[in-house]
Amino acid sequence: MSKFVLLNCRLFAVGADLTGASNKIELTAEHEDKETTNYYSNGYKELLGGLGSAEATAEGQWEAGDSSLVDDASWSQLGGVGPWTACPASATVGDLAYITQCLRSSYSLGGSIGDVAPWSGKGASAWPLVRGQMAHPAGTARTSTGTGTGVQLGAVTTGKRLYAALHVLSVSGTTPSITARIESDADNTFASPTTQLTFTAATAAGGEALRTTGTAITDTWFRVAWTISGTTPSFLFATSFGIR
Repeated sequence: MSKFVLLNCRLFAVGADLTGASNKIELTAEHEDKETTNYYSNGYKELLGGLGSAEATAEGQWEAGDSSLVDDASWSQLGGVGPWTACPASATVGDLAYITQCLRSSYSLGGSIGDVAPWSGKGASAWPLVRGQMAHPAGTARTSTGTGTGVQLGAVTTGKRLYAALHVLSVSGTTPSITARIESDADNTFASPTTQLTFTAATAAGGEALRTTGTAITDTWFRVAWTISGTTPSFLFATSFGIR
């Protein structure tokens, strides 16, 4: 991805697409620096990397009255932990995505007379900030069982993990249910896929983040697959994954 102007960033917070209510999104990842300077340090400080942390902050125009809007979503998420995915451009399959599991730690609203009513919020990481890719676009409705497009993430080496986030944005139908999973295979044909992660069955808007245990995965291609049941079910959802 070359240099570009921020015109269309995407933000998914648990089960809400906050893109249309946001005009600023910032992500931060850092590690504490712990000093280990001693008499053998030759006059220079020595440092070790300490605890890591990440933070996601956003702000924009306030809206309320529906669970998909920022005020309703922020109040329901406040104090809870769930997945956030941010994309610096669009959110099509294979697009760059940043993923983390966040504690929704703050929410602010209101401003001065004459302002467009503002909001701001922060998510403090419960997991690392992961640089990955989108696995399923938010704007494609799914009404039956299927599989997504494969993405070449690369192998997961020992000690690293595959991370994935599912954002179920809207649900309709009678007794609708979707169970999504992350599959891997050696190439893009997915002739013999292996399930690496399985999300809890979802019947309403919401989100979940999962990660593997740290064992190696030699497969280099990954995709999302889903099983849908119910009468005339329809789901809008976004999925992202990455390795860290």
